[in-house]
Amino acid sequence: MKIDYTEFYPLLQDSPLESWIGRLPGSIAQGLRYERHGNLPSWEEAIDQLPPAESINTLRELASEVRVDGPKIAGLESRLKQLHPWRKGPYHIHGIHIDTEWRSDWKWDRVAPHLQSLQDRTILDVGCGNGYHCWRMAGAGAKLVIGIDPSPLFVCQFFAMKHFIQDSRVWVLPLRIEDMPPTPEVFDTVFSMGVLYHRKSPIEHIEQLKSFLRPEGELVIETLVMDGPEGYALTPRGRYAKMRNVWFIPSVPTMIRWMKRCGLRNIRVVDECVTTVEEQRTTDWMTFESLPDFLDPKDSAKTTEGYPAPKRAVLIASA
Repeated sequence: MKIDYTEFYPLLQDSPLESWIGRLPGSIAQGLRYERHGNLPSWEEAIDQLPPAESINTLRELASEVRVDGPKIAGLESRLKQLHPWRKGPYHIHGIHIDTEWRSDWKWDRVAPHLQSLQDRTILDVGCGNGYHCWRMAGAGAKLVIGIDPSPLFVCQFFAMKHFIQDSRVWVLPLRIEDMPPTPEVFDTVFSMGVLYHRKSPIEHIEQLKSFLRPEGELVIETLVMDGPEGYALTPRGRYAKMRNVWFIPSVPTMIRWMKRCGLRNIRVVDECVTTVEEQRTTDWMTFESLPDFLDPKDSAKTTEGYPAPKRAVLIASA
């Protein structure tokens, strides 16, 4: 098993994304340069050593979970743990439960009931991590799901899962949103979950997302939010919940105003919830610090910096 996109490019032929075929190879090669991460060769080696999938695949499930059932494979768990840390999941592969930092299935269960049908849709997932939600989108009937994430580790985790799941509809590319080829009004649905607050210009991010949508397409944004009136957004003095790159955390009314200013319509808030230590935590598959370490030990309603604890909202709008 290798990081190989040769089966991806034919899917773009005779489609609105055909112009990508000449542009993407160079961008992908740039995203997977060894200079970007010194561990990339060892991660590639881990996925290269996975057993031949044609001899082990049995039952596959993507609709209600991401699962490949089959006989246990000696040494598989240790190979997959070479791709530590696993942040998005969970996955169930040949008797192995990859218990990821995030219960991403919980987030999906909160979002999915509010979406337009994903049947036969072409979807873009910005900041997709290892592609967990992309697989769930495929399980909901999507025609093609393209996730982008600049982390080489997450791309390697995706290809490890793709080795077993073997579904040609789902691909994760090692790209930032700035690296995307010009793609005006192509995608039926665009997701941005857990990205907005990492952007120095959140309104520009919303405009970029909207530019990828076809007319009447659907935009799904999940982001950290703060309680407050329209116009309020927290700009942390330094870190927020120990994260360095958090720039703006808007109130929900501010978020709605930003989306309206970007020309989106039919904006609705479909979920708001405080992130719990059951949903984000340290596990055997992600042994670094997690949400319990980011909260004030004397007051879990606050971060270690004294800000309100993480609260997230999901907003859906039409182009």
